[in-house]
Amino acid sequence: MKKIGIYCVMVVFIGFTSCKNEEKEKAKMEAKLPVSVECYQALYENDTIDLTINTLKDEKITGTMLMKFSEEPNNDGEFSGEFHGDTLYADYSFMHDKNDKEMFKNPIAILKKGDTLILGNGKIEVYLGKSYFDKKSPIDFDNVKYKFTKVDCGQ
Repeated sequence: MKKIGIYCVMVVFIGFTSCKNEEKEKAKMEAKLPVSVECYQALYENDTIDLTINTLKDEKITGTMLMKFSEEPNNDGEFSGEFHGDTLYADYSFMHDKNDKEMFKNPIAILKKGDTLILGNGKIEVYLGKSYFDKKSPIDFDNVKYKFTKVDCGQ
């Protein structure tokens, strides 16, 4: 009889634990859902960049960026990061359309000025296989090619 009682207690305990795990998983999934989505496009000569920015509940930022170049392979990928003041700092993971076997990763910095976003240029350093902006060199948001304007996300 004692064994049956112990088994019942264990089953109840496992049931409560699994409910708590389901609640945690549900909360994690909800945190990954965007609370807002904005779309932007930048044009420079024959190049086009399409950008989608998702703001999550925890104020983290995710999104996609497709860089279509006339003279170079296209870059298509995702980014994640966060705003520091008016600047989004993120890691952009992408693939070249001519090399779909290797994933590349670079930092990006995007300045928000009103309804315009500006993709900054900066010196990139690599340390232990990770790319990052050189802390000693400022990111340039003035002499840039790509300035984004807001577009309808249905395009």
